[in-house]
Amino acid sequence: MALIRPTPEGLYCAAGDFHIDPWRPVSRAVLTHAHADHARPGSGRYHAASPGLGLLRHRLGADCPLHGLEYGEVLKLGDARVSLHPAGHVLGSAQVRVEVGGEVWVVTGDYKRDPDPTCAPFEALACDTLISEATFALPVYRWRPAAEVVAEIFRWWEDNRAAGRASVLFAYALGKAQRVLAELTHHTDRAVYAHGAVEVLTGLYREAGVAMLPTLPVPDARRTRAADFAGELIIAPPGANGTPWMRRFGAASTGFCSGWMLLRGNRRRRGYDRGFVLSDHVDWPGLIATVRETGARRVLATHGQTTALARYLRERGLDAEPLSTRYGEDEDA
Repeated sequence: MALIRPTPEGLYCAAGDFHIDPWRPVSRAVLTHAHADHARPGSGRYHAASPGLGLLRHRLGADCPLHGLEYGEVLKLGDARVSLHPAGHVLGSAQVRVEVGGEVWVVTGDYKRDPDPTCAPFEALACDTLISEATFALPVYRWRPAAEVVAEIFRWWEDNRAAGRASVLFAYALGKAQRVLAELTHHTDRAVYAHGAVEVLTGLYREAGVAMLPTLPVPDARRTRAADFAGELIIAPPGANGTPWMRRFGAASTGFCSGWMLLRGNRRRRGYDRGFVLSDHVDWPGLIATVRETGARRVLATHGQTTALARYLRERGLDAEPLSTRYGEDEDA
């Protein structure tokens, strides 16, 4: 019998009587990270990696029954030994290692292998079965070093600054925005304006000890003029694009920071002036390296290009197949 199987509530481990990132309320949940499609309210008890507890309390409520685990700490649940290990996705993100009777399964959650100063680096875990995300599981998706991409963002900001224009960079409010703010410290110490959704989460990163550029809240439109933002960088979630909130910045230059920007058609369709290819998900070479390094004999692929990844692995002799889940397709990946 499979150690972890899909149920109407989510991925379930019967040996330990717990769910991993359940999409419905359950009695006991083990969470991989604080993104909304993985951390949902209503469960009786939550276990998660300690570095991400602040983000999870913000997501689930200050009074949620949340128990923190240090990376590598073993929690005994029924017949299962459960531990959390760095996933490199966002602050506090974790892979879930489950061992029962000498058999080991690993659920990666969302992960990346590229260096990120805002979170602990990914750790490859030996296992028998690997449940891996497949968001960018196509050979075309290969990331350049983040330092090169952030240098491009800085040059774009500098060019707009020289022209007296505001630069509005759209980036996912949890994880991506903070990663950019941290990487930009290698280029400047200037303050950046942040949309309210970004500012709150950035404050939680600061409380966790993550070093980033200083940020300022975007003032109310009634108290500002477009000229007030000339030459400034503003970071906002993609949902703010095309809304009345943008009018205060005048003829701003817009950019979008996402792995999807690797394909030029995405940039044209979304209407951004610039696209910057920076993802918090693993690329194709990283996926294949992970499968190899874990030594997994069986791979189950979730949310993304699951069919393509499973077919590729089967052609190379592995037992691999898609695993249907309700985790969201992250358009801002």
